[in-house]
Amino acid sequence: MKKPDLAEVVPLGTFEEQVMLAVLRTTGDPSAMAVRRELEAVTRRSIAIGSIYVTLDRLEFKGLISSTRTSRDDSSSRRVFAVTPPGAHALTQTRAMRERLWRGVELRTLLQG
Repeated sequence: MKKPDLAEVVPLGTFEEQVMLAVLRTTGDPSAMAVRRELEAVTRRSIAIGSIYVTLDRLEFKGLISSTRTSRDDSSSRRVFAVTPPGAHALTQTRAMRERLWRGVELRTLLQG
């Protein structure tokens, strides 16, 4: 499978965006479990760890995040993730698109009905 160009990557899907933001928000080593905990805390919903791993792998394939292995004291290792410059660009473009879509939308009248 051919690696996509950045133009093919933007806009991000909602869950992709949330996972990338959780990577950025996670202090310390942003492992998949830490990303999951951050997302669950912010979104107040339960998230399957498998969906986190699948999304992180897809984002890494796209070049939007990178991962490295870190060793722990007990000689085990884990993957930690970081947003890449193309990933930051994709987040910026996705946010701008979302803000353009929301401009001029008024929900007050719908919510009052």
